[in-house]
Amino acid sequence: MTVRPGLCSVTFRQLTPERIVALAADAKLEVIEWGGDVHVPPGDPERAAAVARMTSDAGLAVASYGSYFRAGAEEPLAPILDSAAALGADRVRIWAGQLDSADATPQEYAQVVARLSDAAAEASDRGISLALEFHRGTLADNPEAVLRLLADVDSPALTTYWQPSVDAPDAVALAEYDAVAVHTSAVHVFSWWPAAERLRLDVREGLWRALFAAAAAQPAPPRDALLEFVPDDDPMLLASEAATLRRWLAEAR
Repeated sequence: MTVRPGLCSVTFRQLTPERIVALAADAKLEVIEWGGDVHVPPGDPERAAAVARMTSDAGLAVASYGSYFRAGAEEPLAPILDSAAALGADRVRIWAGQLDSADATPQEYAQVVARLSDAAAEASDRGISLALEFHRGTLADNPEAVLRLLADVDSPALTTYWQPSVDAPDAVALAEYDAVAVHTSAVHVFSWWPAAERLRLDVREGLWRALFAAAAAQPAPPRDALLEFVPDDDPMLLASEAATLRRWLAEAR
């Protein structure tokens, strides 16, 4: 299986879905993860269906639905699944609560696990999988925490995303990926360094080329490599950033 190059629509929150589709097609990307905060709001299946049509009409596929569902909060999943289904997304990105793993009490951790278990079952009944956002400020903020969550939820409908941790040097980021690789269904691709400074992708070429080589060696690599963030949120940079991503993925095959 080859990794599909794609784009997170939240990269360009300021643009319309029509413009994002055109940019992604021109950049020769293959898939788009549509965000639920601006472009495809949850509970509006008509809007989701319209975005799905414009995506497929441009020769692109829907990678996933990027939701802001936080397990542990009193938030229904059904509107999100309705939009995902109308969008044609078979995977929904979700968030494991709103605390760092080190800060959660046993009770708070148990609440998130219980909600994730129920959510995975609800999504699975509709033929949709869920994937954790690998992110600080959640219980999926490091590889050990992700592995613990996945083991405790114990559902084939739940996987994880991966992205380089803020401030992590290349070797540390690669070790973190290696720890969760077999559970990773998508990778968010960007180059921040040394902290949250948004740089061009090729500034961290050593990280990304090594990562895609490692992914290609897996029996089941991540399905999608999704561009997320470009310097200054500049749409004019997408084509060259996408070309860099596509080149690295081709070299790794």
